[in-house]
Amino acid sequence: MIKKYCSALLFIVLLCSGKLQAQKTENRDPNISAMVTEVSASNLEQLIKKLVSFQTRHTLSDTTSKTTGIGAARAWIKSEFEKYGAASGGRLQVSYDSFVQAADGRRIKEPTVLKNVVAILPGTDPNDKRMLMVSGHYDSRVTDVMNIKDFAPGANDDASGTAAVMEMCRVMSKQKFSATLVFVAMVGEEQGLYGATNLAKRAKEEGWNVHLLMNNDIVGNSYGMETDIKDNKSVRVFSEGVSPIETKEQAATRQSAGTENDGKARQAARYIKEVAERYVDQLEVKLIYRRDRFLRGGDHTPFSQQGFTAVRITEMNEDFNRQHQDVRTENGFKYGDLPEYVDYNYLQKVTRMNLSVMANLAWATQDPENVTVQTSGLTNKTALKWEAPKGKTPAGYYVLMRETTSPFWERKFFIKETSATLPYSKDNYFFGVQSLDEAGHESLVITPRPGR
Repeated sequence: MIKKYCSALLFIVLLCSGKLQAQKTENRDPNISAMVTEVSASNLEQLIKKLVSFQTRHTLSDTTSKTTGIGAARAWIKSEFEKYGAASGGRLQVSYDSFVQAADGRRIKEPTVLKNVVAILPGTDPNDKRMLMVSGHYDSRVTDVMNIKDFAPGANDDASGTAAVMEMCRVMSKQKFSATLVFVAMVGEEQGLYGATNLAKRAKEEGWNVHLLMNNDIVGNSYGMETDIKDNKSVRVFSEGVSPIETKEQAATRQSAGTENDGKARQAARYIKEVAERYVDQLEVKLIYRRDRFLRGGDHTPFSQQGFTAVRITEMNEDFNRQHQDVRTENGFKYGDLPEYVDYNYLQKVTRMNLSVMANLAWATQDPENVTVQTSGLTNKTALKWEAPKGKTPAGYYVLMRETTSPFWERKFFIKETSATLPYSKDNYFFGVQSLDEAGHESLVITPRPGR
């Protein structure tokens, strides 16, 4: 099976009109395609409208009512996760990640109990400790970040991300994966990324192997009113190039190798683009080489600051008349983050994108280890070597190659062994190595470090 899959994925170089042109064909895993198809725009719409029905999901709003406020919203999200858990045969573990957030003198006036809603689908391979996380934040706000009573629908910011997480959980919890999947509805994002900060610290303290976090924040709008651009085919993935916890030794190695664009988050973004565009038609993933947008922040950042690989997923053209706005009409224009301004077919694509990446990675073998590029002598060839990953034995490996000025991988070479020598100079190209299983699911790409 692997031979058939690999031949479909490898780049084929053809001679055409005297020029070399790279072409590729792609094969889709039918199991992933079936899950992708199951993601429903109608379900996403119903989830968002239910979240909006709580009137406000402000982090400091009512926690006692069963129909309005943050307490009612989180209880409903938890109950929906529990329904998915029943359909999973009891494998899905649903809980609150509860903590007391201290007063900060800004947006938290007094110590407050906050709760993330977490659903964990344990992996089936005891040797695979990877945890793949997907998140959205369920709190909302209006113009005044301290207004806890007025209608704050938050349909796109960020009921859209929460709905995507919930719909993914519904579909994926019925399957079994090697790695552990974690679905999170974060709290306190608008007050200061407090839910994500708590969960990231907990993950670090408890030794979770958070292999990748995909944070979905503002992912349901396809129309930029300010620029009058309608684009339901593009989505942004924000990724940082250099880890905030990089040591001096790591910095020296990076500077020597020139791999500032090959940090873990950036490699993950490239992976997301390749896999998502393989499975989701009429979608182009735009790689944005920044941690986040100007003047804004997101729940991926606390995970990045703890050393985990984390990226932000956001729509291409934001409509700021729909974000952080009191619901009102001025000069005939209706402001507010309302459900009627969400493009549910577009949100369906973004949800499918997340699902395809999470599934492909969760079924893949683990990353190759100790990947090095040999620098012991002067040569116009490139020698790479690595070690097999822990757990399930790979069916083989891809060595990836691209021009130093290219943002994307341009060529792949299938290798059965744990070393390869290519007739291309390591001075002129960047390289990476990933493992793959019998079905062709690829691991994340590992950047080789200089070695001898």
